[in-house]
Amino acid sequence: MDMLQVLPANFGYVIFTYLYSWIMLCYLGVKVGGARKKYDVKYPTMYSDKDQVFNCIQRAHQNTLEVYPQWLVFQTIAALVYPTAAAVLGAIWVTSRFSYAWGYYTGDPSKRMKGAYGYIGYLGVIGLSISVALQLLGVF
Repeated sequence: MDMLQVLPANFGYVIFTYLYSWIMLCYLGVKVGGARKKYDVKYPTMYSDKDQVFNCIQRAHQNTLEVYPQWLVFQTIAALVYPTAAAVLGAIWVTSRFSYAWGYYTGDPSKRMKGAYGYIGYLGVIGLSISVALQLLGVF
């Protein structure tokens, strides 16, 4: 069966959201690599005993990696039925991870909350996924 016939017409937007998330992850990873050099934190050490800013840069990346698998699952489920809405919500979430990281990079962990608007995207795709599940179960 041809995948282009199975997937919804606007699923291409979702694919671009996945690509955008890949760019975001690469960016966060490069920032950690640069911070390792700048603050002289050698592998395999995850955190510095001396430099709070390094730890903030590392945490911004690590926290994103911690939530990323769940986001991918909900993003995909939502996108199978609601591709345009899922793409918009996904783009909001991905963009918020940049804001989250840039706030964290200041060395003041409370500034990471500049990315809190990402919950709109994250909870949005969870809500759409619940809707898909209920539709499949014939609830509505």
